[in-house]
Amino acid sequence: MQQFLDAALGAATAAAGVIRDGYAGGFKVRTKADASPVTEVDEAAEKTIKAHLAALFPDHGFYGEEFGIDRPDADYVWLVDPIDGTKAFVRGYPMFSTQIALMHRGELIVGVSCAPCFGAGETFFAARGMGAWRCEGVDAKAAAASRVQVSRAENYAETSLSMGNIATLAGQPRFARFAASVIPQLQRIRGYGDFLHYHLLASAKIDAVLESDINILDIAALAVIVREAGGVFTELDGGQLTLETGDALAAATPELYRRLQRELV
Repeated sequence: MQQFLDAALGAATAAAGVIRDGYAGGFKVRTKADASPVTEVDEAAEKTIKAHLAALFPDHGFYGEEFGIDRPDADYVWLVDPIDGTKAFVRGYPMFSTQIALMHRGELIVGVSCAPCFGAGETFFAARGMGAWRCEGVDAKAAAASRVQVSRAENYAETSLSMGNIATLAGQPRFARFAASVIPQLQRIRGYGDFLHYHLLASAKIDAVLESDINILDIAALAVIVREAGGVFTELDGGQLTLETGDALAAATPELYRRLQRELV
């Protein structure tokens, strides 16, 4: 497991150099078929990550946000979003990250989430059975890392919930029920978004995250991190994360997760 984690960390560090250089400006932007932006920096970072991982594991599959799936039937498949938060990147604010995860026969086993321009940089990482860790900067191998753990929140009155991309949920009866019965009881509601609310969840700064309109590349690495920090992370209906996942519910404790999830089915 350590070799996979080391490879992911090395790939994230290499991509961070590309992204930081590009963040200074002057990059080209175009619009994809789904109306989302993509830059030449996204593409260069993904190529850098893929080259790094392919050199170490030539038999592994690769599923990238910008160039699609290669060898999807391999036992090991890397899931990569080189810049999760391209809209933020394009507008010049640092709410974006590099997401690298490894899936083994359908199970997520390694996750690295690197926010290269968020302050001095911030990297969270985890591997199955090895706990979740945080370090400042983008080179986790060279930096001192501290272990992170989710909070112990179980009751709504002590819960801070962050919600993201709820457009699809907003018109559904289950969200109306949730808004009426749960939200008034919570300590705090926020919308930190993207990598940040999962970093905060893994390090006990908030207690739960509810999100829709996502894909697996946005959350695969973050799911490994939250789980290794002691949290629960599934689809809204309780299903396990797959390549087709489009929503997520994550919580610090099983009891809090169960309480929230009952209101969403």
